[in-house]
Amino acid sequence: MKLNSLLWVVTFFISGCVAGRPSLPPQPADVPAKRQSYDASLLKWFDRLHESYVARAQQGNVQLVFLGDSITQGWEQQADLFNKEFGMYNAVHFGVGGDCTQHVLWRIQNGELDGIQPKVVVLMIGTNNSGIAENSPEEVAAGIKKIIEGIQLKAPQAKIILHAIFPRAREDEDAKNVAVNHLIQKLADGQRVHWLDIRRQFLTPQGELSYEIMPDLLHLSSKGYQIWADQLKTPLAELMK
Repeated sequence: MKLNSLLWVVTFFISGCVAGRPSLPPQPADVPAKRQSYDASLLKWFDRLHESYVARAQQGNVQLVFLGDSITQGWEQQADLFNKEFGMYNAVHFGVGGDCTQHVLWRIQNGELDGIQPKVVVLMIGTNNSGIAENSPEEVAAGIKKIIEGIQLKAPQAKIILHAIFPRAREDEDAKNVAVNHLIQKLADGQRVHWLDIRRQFLTPQGELSYEIMPDLLHLSSKGYQIWADQLKTPLAELMK
């Protein structure tokens, strides 16, 4: 699943805004929806990426799945770290740049969890709903709830680590994502769904994001991915028993 890194970066941007063209029709955050784009080549790329994830799932032997957007897809650029920290779990990462909740919901309903019975699914999604799609916090939370239900339907034995949406912008004052996090925390029952809020780990003592951690104040650097991996060690060790 090697990706063209330039295309990976461009995907996130193009999917949100295409100059000189009308806006794409809005998609409800809690209804499965395939990705939209005016760019046919980009749509083909989405299809190939999704198909590669489905093909990997069909091979089986997966204990740990990461689901999400470009931040999850970024593990592709951190292959050595990913294998070192999660290789013992036969882990896979199924992330697509620019994805919103409705797109992840569509992907899991169209084969990305078929053929595997993971012990743990790590879910971090929603920042593009708040930014690109401009959904309300309630809409984003409803979409995440639907994803959790979809995971539980496809992989009923799996424990879910539900992440608080990571911080973005110079200060962690994105009111919409803060509101989403407040709502989705209630989805964790401590049994099948486990809440993990690591936002502070990415911030300075002054409560600001560092360019060293998130160079564009959204996507993680290598150091950021190491922080993420470190914060997952303890909960994964417990849930993988």
